[in-house]
Amino acid sequence: MGLSLALNSARSSLTATSAQIAVASRNTTGANDPFYTRKIANLVATSGGNAVTIQRATDAALFARKLLGTSSAAGSQAVLDGLKALHETVGDTGDVTSPAARLTALDAALQAAANKPDDMELARTAVEAARNLASSLNDAAATVYKVRGQADADIAASVTKVNDLLAQFEQANKAVTIGAGTGADVTDALDDRDRILAALSQEMGVTTVIRPGNDMAIYTDGGVPLFERTARRVSFAPTNAYSAGTVGGAVTVDGVPVTGANSPMPLQTGRIAGLASLRDEVAVRYESQLDGMAAGLIDAFAETGTNAAGATVKAAGLFDSSFGSWVPGGATGWQSGLAAAIRINPAVDPKKNGSLTLLRDGGMNGTGFRANPSAVGAGTAYPDRLQALSAALGATRSFAAGSGLPTSASLKDFATASAGWLEAQRQSASTDADYQSTLLSRASDAYSNAVGVNVDDETAATLQLERSYTASAKLLTVVNDLLKTLMDAVR
Repeated sequence: MGLSLALNSARSSLTATSAQIAVASRNTTGANDPFYTRKIANLVATSGGNAVTIQRATDAALFARKLLGTSSAAGSQAVLDGLKALHETVGDTGDVTSPAARLTALDAALQAAANKPDDMELARTAVEAARNLASSLNDAAATVYKVRGQADADIAASVTKVNDLLAQFEQANKAVTIGAGTGADVTDALDDRDRILAALSQEMGVTTVIRPGNDMAIYTDGGVPLFERTARRVSFAPTNAYSAGTVGGAVTVDGVPVTGANSPMPLQTGRIAGLASLRDEVAVRYESQLDGMAAGLIDAFAETGTNAAGATVKAAGLFDSSFGSWVPGGATGWQSGLAAAIRINPAVDPKKNGSLTLLRDGGMNGTGFRANPSAVGAGTAYPDRLQALSAALGATRSFAAGSGLPTSASLKDFATASAGWLEAQRQSASTDADYQSTLLSRASDAYSNAVGVNVDDETAATLQLERSYTASAKLLTVVNDLLKTLMDAVR
């Protein structure tokens, strides 16, 4: 009976030690996987000897912090990428292609033309400077639409990825709950579930709740259920092209909007939240600033005169738009889309057979709007209108509220403030992205230190387990020899 007990003990020890060595080897293999958590082989005494149960190292608080860091970093980076696209194309006040720099160039050209009003080459230079200014606003507006369109397309791609991840999570969660019910080793399935959660948190901020049976529910950081027993459908209708006034669609979860002004529980972090903010807030505000500049230019260069009915009216002068000769009404005038539509008045554009003398004399809208009191063909030394146009660029005027800039400023100051606003937004986004990236790095390191694999520790543990295995094997050999001796004696 003693030999039988010793034999059973040795066999049980060998089996348990072998299982522990397998777990240590498994840990060493998974050491380079950032989502692999250290597996722990626990010895449990049973009536038949020692048994091994496998658990995994975990820290729910650190993992939640890592998910938040991932979401925040992804959202900040999405905004920063969009602002970089706006900034690189539009430039700043020191860039000769920026609206602010081209306003200064136009003012200088107008002053030069006013000093020699009979020199049509100087007038041509002023018209070309105006053309360049209008083109810079057109290009800037086109960039805004492009950035908004790209953000919309990226949102659509993120939504597709979210639905795919939720489908994967449903399978992983099912494996966990079924395995937990049967007592199987579900530690790898739990790692898969965490890996999917980390990928999901890049697209949108999430929170989780563990339920009985190791079942997990997922909610957006705004509180909308994403997964409860089954995955919820995330939907988004992309907009193919953006122009002035285009309102992008909202992302919905089971029909509940999670982006946009009408969302009752909006996303706070994640790539989708950052893209929605870029598309619907940052880019739209910058567009309103560009439209404000265009409206101010059309108003500053407008002509006042009498129409065919004899009424005194105001009509577009050097700058008009594809909307016609309409002149914005200052702070209350309609401005949407003007930056994309502003252009040089064909009446003064030499490329369209226009007359350069109209810049000096006025009358782009007919003789009733002529400013030069001299007869047509005379008064070539008339500088008053050119001087007035230059003064209009520096005059204080009203701008519509909601652009994030002062509502009362000169065109020059407003353009400079717009470039400064864009640069400040870019710098702020860059600082925030760096900060969130640092937080994510530290949260990831802390989580890895808590649940990750230390190869040196696993190697040391393996060596110790191998010595234990050798001792058990020797005991088994001794018992075997004793049993053989006993059997030989019986024979």
